[in-house]
Amino acid sequence: MAAIVTHVMDPRPWAVAFLAVLLTMCMVCPLVMSSVPLVSGMYFLGIPPVSSMIRSLAVYYRALWYFGVTRGPYDGCPVLRGDNHVRARVHCASIGAVFALFDKPHYRHQTFQTDMILNLRNVAIPGTGIPLSFWSYSRTALILAFLVWYPCLCVVAALRGVGEGAWLSSRFTSLLLAPRDWFSLWRLNCRLAALHYVKTRDNGYLLEDKWKFLLEAKEHKIPVTPWLDTGMMVVKHRNEEGGLGFYRYKNVTQGGNWIIQPALHNAGDVASLLPGDAPLSTFRVLTASKLGLDSKMAGAGGDGGNDDEDGGSVRTLTTVWRAGRSGATTDHVSVLFDVNKSNGKVNRGTTNQHWYQLGPFKWLTSPWTQDIQYHDHPDTKKKIKGKVIKGMKAIVGIAEKAHRVLVPRVPLVGWDVAVTDKGILLLEGNFSCNFFMGTVDYDWYYDFCDAYFRELWGKRDKATTAPTMPAPAADNRDERK
Repeated sequence: MAAIVTHVMDPRPWAVAFLAVLLTMCMVCPLVMSSVPLVSGMYFLGIPPVSSMIRSLAVYYRALWYFGVTRGPYDGCPVLRGDNHVRARVHCASIGAVFALFDKPHYRHQTFQTDMILNLRNVAIPGTGIPLSFWSYSRTALILAFLVWYPCLCVVAALRGVGEGAWLSSRFTSLLLAPRDWFSLWRLNCRLAALHYVKTRDNGYLLEDKWKFLLEAKEHKIPVTPWLDTGMMVVKHRNEEGGLGFYRYKNVTQGGNWIIQPALHNAGDVASLLPGDAPLSTFRVLTASKLGLDSKMAGAGGDGGNDDEDGGSVRTLTTVWRAGRSGATTDHVSVLFDVNKSNGKVNRGTTNQHWYQLGPFKWLTSPWTQDIQYHDHPDTKKKIKGKVIKGMKAIVGIAEKAHRVLVPRVPLVGWDVAVTDKGILLLEGNFSCNFFMGTVDYDWYYDFCDAYFRELWGKRDKATTAPTMPAPAADNRDERK
């Protein structure tokens, strides 16, 4: 069954809906049937953990009905009113927004559904091997995912946490209503960006186009990666013939879709901690801006940020160094080291690579969790935890300036900044960003998201067409323009 699901690319909703129902019945029903007598008995005996879990599940379903179906006022959810439920309200409202956004324009694709399909095709819940894009091909599959699969996964994760000293009911409630894993927070950020775009059509989202971003940043004197102004780039393999191994790239400067750039290399303290064949290893600096809120809402969400020029409305939430692995092409294969945004001191490292294990047999070989913490780089064995990254103030300053100047009204941006042989450079900004498991002030973050959802929830969609973005290139085309 997993093999069938893994290779499903049929976009017809009925086909995916049928497979989703079948998959749910085959894998969830046995679990439910085997646990019903035990759970029911514990409930009627009044055993507190199970009773509390059932109450939390009832809150979750009522909140999903309110935000996803009735779509009443944001503050009006009967089970999540008040300041004590900010995290759960934000989380459940973001899930409810998925169904409203499903067929709405997205800032980089025709619809939010298309963005989910493309963005989740290489991600799987650890231990399943099934790409999460599968659940995005139809509304029925998406409903099953949120109503059945997600609560079941929370039960499994909560049971595992009991062995680590956590209480079953509190862990289940936290996972279900206020999760803090990197994937849930990433999807929350994606939904907030998509909702903000639909409601405002802010021009800042046009900078998702990497070429427009580079031109705009250069105009505002923000240091970015250089590019070549050549017309057409030809690449040949040294040992192919008959037209094979030949590729042409038409430069964006001449009307093509390819940004042709010189290779950059790690430099300074960063390079000394990495293997010689590591990829360019960037700092993810995630910034938040309250400049997209009206004057009353802009005061919500904490004390502001580090920047005096805008009254603290742009703030860095977290910084993570992606220390690339030996032989990797990009730093997407890396160890994620948490870095103190103020003094540059490096904390522990971790990885989320177990979320990218796809295939029919990965449920046999992939770990459910990644409990390893790195103090050293696994390839060089050099100690990294405790090191201080010089120039951290400049790294954070570039990101905050870019947010304030280029996209002031976009709520969240994940900036990729690199320490290179050409200096400290900004590579790009990501509006559907994640924290890469860095340290975050969660109270501030959820208050910030709560303020944006409150303001956007009741607004009418702004009726303009979706931006036209160049189609992603296939990996095996001979003619690439």
